[in-house]
Amino acid sequence: MRTIHFALTIPFALVAVAGAQAPANVGYYRQPALRGDTVVFVSEGDLWKVGVAGGQATRLTSHPGEEAGPQISPDGKSVAFTGEYEGPAELYVMPIEGGLPKRLTYEGAARIGARGWTSDGKVIYATDRYSTLPNTQLGVVDPATGTRTLVPLAQAADGVIEGDGGMYFVRIPYNGSHTKRYKGGTIEQIWRWSGKDADEAVNLTGDFDGTSRRPMVWSGRVYFASDRDGYMNLWSMGKDGKDLKQHTTLSSYDMYGTNMDAGRVIYQLGADLHVFDIAKAKDQALSITLASDLDQTRERWITKPTDFVTSAHLSPDGDRVVLTARGQVFVAPAKQGRLVEATRKPGVRFRDARFSADGKSLVALSDQSGEVEAWRVPANGVGEPQQLTTGAEVLRWAAVPSPDGKHIAHTDKNQRLWVYSEETKQSKLVEQNQIEQIETFEWSGDGRWLAYVAQADNMMLQIKLYSVENGTITAVTSDRFQSFSPAWSTDGQWLYFLSERHLATAVASPWGINQPDPFLDKTTKVFAVSLKPGPTTRWPFQPKDELFVDDKKKEPAKTDTKPEVKPDVKPETKPDVKPENGEKKDDQPGDKKDAKKDDAKEPKKVEIALDGIQLRQFEVPVANGRYSSLSATDKALFFLSGDLGDREPTLMSFPITNESPELKPVVEDIKGYELSQDRKKFLIHKGDGYSIIDANAGKGDLDKKGVDLSGWRLTITPRDEFRQMYIESWRLLRDYFYDPAMHGVNWPSMRDKYMPLVDRVRSRVELSDVMIQLTGELSTLHHFVRDGDARKGTEMIGLASLGCVLTRDEGKGGYVIASIYASDPDEPGKTAPIARPSVAAKVGEVIKSIDGVATLSVPDINALLRNKGGKQVLMTIAGEGGGASREAVVVPISVGVESDLRYHDWEYSRRKMTDELSKGKIGYLHLRAMGQDNYEEFAKGYFPVFNRDGLIIDVRNNRGGNIDSWILGKLMKKAWMTWSQRVGQAPNWNMQYAFRGHMVLLCNERTSSDGEAIADGFRRLGLGTVIGTRTWGGEVWLSSSNVLVDKGIATAAEMGVWGAEGTWLIEGRGVEPDITVDNPPHATFKGEDAQLKAAVEFLEKKIAEKPILPVKRPVFPDKSFKNK
Repeated sequence: MRTIHFALTIPFALVAVAGAQAPANVGYYRQPALRGDTVVFVSEGDLWKVGVAGGQATRLTSHPGEEAGPQISPDGKSVAFTGEYEGPAELYVMPIEGGLPKRLTYEGAARIGARGWTSDGKVIYATDRYSTLPNTQLGVVDPATGTRTLVPLAQAADGVIEGDGGMYFVRIPYNGSHTKRYKGGTIEQIWRWSGKDADEAVNLTGDFDGTSRRPMVWSGRVYFASDRDGYMNLWSMGKDGKDLKQHTTLSSYDMYGTNMDAGRVIYQLGADLHVFDIAKAKDQALSITLASDLDQTRERWITKPTDFVTSAHLSPDGDRVVLTARGQVFVAPAKQGRLVEATRKPGVRFRDARFSADGKSLVALSDQSGEVEAWRVPANGVGEPQQLTTGAEVLRWAAVPSPDGKHIAHTDKNQRLWVYSEETKQSKLVEQNQIEQIETFEWSGDGRWLAYVAQADNMMLQIKLYSVENGTITAVTSDRFQSFSPAWSTDGQWLYFLSERHLATAVASPWGINQPDPFLDKTTKVFAVSLKPGPTTRWPFQPKDELFVDDKKKEPAKTDTKPEVKPDVKPETKPDVKPENGEKKDDQPGDKKDAKKDDAKEPKKVEIALDGIQLRQFEVPVANGRYSSLSATDKALFFLSGDLGDREPTLMSFPITNESPELKPVVEDIKGYELSQDRKKFLIHKGDGYSIIDANAGKGDLDKKGVDLSGWRLTITPRDEFRQMYIESWRLLRDYFYDPAMHGVNWPSMRDKYMPLVDRVRSRVELSDVMIQLTGELSTLHHFVRDGDARKGTEMIGLASLGCVLTRDEGKGGYVIASIYASDPDEPGKTAPIARPSVAAKVGEVIKSIDGVATLSVPDINALLRNKGGKQVLMTIAGEGGGASREAVVVPISVGVESDLRYHDWEYSRRKMTDELSKGKIGYLHLRAMGQDNYEEFAKGYFPVFNRDGLIIDVRNNRGGNIDSWILGKLMKKAWMTWSQRVGQAPNWNMQYAFRGHMVLLCNERTSSDGEAIADGFRRLGLGTVIGTRTWGGEVWLSSSNVLVDKGIATAAEMGVWGAEGTWLIEGRGVEPDITVDNPPHATFKGEDAQLKAAVEFLEKKIAEKPILPVKRPVFPDKSFKNK
């Protein structure tokens, strides 16, 4: 029996299928730029230059960070790009012939990138540094002077500026989820703005609900990439948006990264670059080679494998631990001995390796066969792995050997539990659960029974017993309570388990400020079932009585036999025989003498009377708590105990005795633990380390008990790993995607389609680019690709902020404070650093120096704020209009905190605007997202205004989460009676804090995921009217648990939603508002909010049509009878 209690993500492996190797000097080419006869592109995370006819490219940059998005200047002499030279991505420019890059921005923006050049040699770039409501805007920076100007549009992600100041631009950036043929509310469309303050921007491609991106102007027409025919191709239109023409008809890979010069469009197609000559209607692929050392593909050492550990398990007697890290398996000794590399197969991923019952071999899951199957691996690393299971149709999980060595239990992604027989070499299906994955399973000590946890039809967790011998399944617990974490007693008479049965609320009633809800804490208790009925099975916690005889204390019969006295004979000295590797064989962990094994006790046969087993429950006399991960030795119960907050749980012990047992801590702040099969040792996971200690009830001492991993290193071969991760991401999408039919897509064909691109990949980021194209074929949102172990620069120098907008002014001798981000006075902690009472700077004042350095002596004042976040700086501030200077000490905030402050400024100004427009009759609240932390936003916004006549719930730009039902539940409450009082009348009705007025919900094109769920639910539940623009369109939810071997991921959309009418909701389209109101980009930049204004006007009209009557107490009843 082995008890496993590690909260480790089980990694999912896939076989690495080798493709035909591309020539070493042929790379993967992205993000091209064209000017004259020169092409600059990205490969291996660096910039390269080559002629337009192709040939051998020259490397321009070599920094370990990523250089991206090159744009060549009109004169062809310079290239602008983003680089990570100091950590955060910033805009740089360098000579096209090579040279030192010059930094143009100091913004620390989450989104920044070069988009092109103006005709007079300024760089157009995208940034989200200056928007209050998070949006991407366009700026223009002069490389010669550093002067920066923001284009006066609230939303602009890409664009081209003409000589007259007019521009064609993409209003909304790429929606963030990798999907093809997207038609949701966050589509990229091309707009035209004249550049005149009196004019508003106009949508030119609004006739098509799909994507139109990357506008390029030539010869009186606007060229762009669009998926109007299902693939991204080159199209054009007149400057008025009419006369649409298609120029390319690609039907294999999509067109990416388009860039134009003089009627020629260069773009990425697969892993290659193509040039399309518009006038000649001719497309040419560029044959490019790289003179590269392929640094990112060489064998590489992982110097800290513990960062990649995904499972750790003890040997049966606790003398070793098997670690699975980066898809490889290692066996480490508890004390001295050899660190064994148990697997050495390149391009194969192993996961969740565990010791077999005899400790001589391991059982691990592996993708070596092409599907994830269970394999046997020699624990000493000598010999080849042997495949055990076959026929996998879907990802297998958690293969756990039985203590008798005869069976292996495992589950799979289709919610099935299997038991594999070592004798028949076949797997038998135990159960396919229709609700959720089969959870924890534990073998009895004799290996004849398997206790496991499965969800009942009402989603309650039940513990079940499976008999290996006759195949019967018996529910040990009912579906009335959550029951989990079974643990067998050492004597085979009891099955302990945890169950959430203490459901008393810590909150006394719904009365109180902010309408407190019931709060259930410390719900878990410890229970057991007797495996056999009758008085012979005595509950070990039962007090003694006169009928009880403790067999353990029976005195043995006295005899006159004296102990044998052995002569003092020294044992014969044996030679010190060493194997060829120079290590003593007897010192090797796991190599015990046969005599010692012969002395081992056979496990007791576990006999279970299944009839009436649910009636034989006992409660362990320990206080309820937040318990998990139960295990048992012959002397004590052990489990993890957690508290509210971020602190790691504590391993607790509770002695199995009827003599005043006490709950005591063993080891605090641990990530997990495991009990060895012989129940004598614990493996403790604390921090980044692992320790093996005795399984005693006393205080555990980890000192000098740590498993020595200080010298542990492992190697990877990146190109083998790239192939493995590509196939794995493909298979995990297959196994996780909510529709088993993959939306009708021929999924094996898609794997084969993109596999040739993998053989061109030379870096981890390029692999992600291939995964992006693959996952997009499913045309589903919530598909994100994140790099794992990608190459990074060595520096990470953060930027800081003073919480204001600064303008360089040579005439005034410094940077003028143009505006200060506002904050709610009730939240002084959010006050901008420059506005704090100790500084009290004002708009119009001038910052002349920072830490003694003149602000005009550097190209950007933010250059003086590098690495200054949270640190004191000394500033010289001159008064407005040339007033006297003063010194002040300021503590700048990070740009991340500044981003929060800018957002807060927007929220605070919306609230004040609502109050002003409605004269205080309408309340306002904004929800940034729908996570646990965002409930605070609801509470702060709702409860102060619950008694107003109208309410605006603003979920514009809401990023999603999972608390929509919390919020909707609050808003659905109705007032049906009111409590009176002797004097006056409080808004004291039942249901408490119910909103009695009219409500409106605001959404926009960046309302996503659970933000869309609350918008649709708000309308479907009849709570009010939805106003704004169509939302993102992502409503197939995900867990983000299909993690790759290097901790990267290509997420899968796992849980779609449908409505009562039987149709899929929201996905791919978004929520259509009841009333469509847009916030035009130029007017919004100037401070207008048409959507909020429309919401206020709508509510004012509703209030006028159906006034909210004040709460008025009726006349008190007259019960005077005759006593007046």
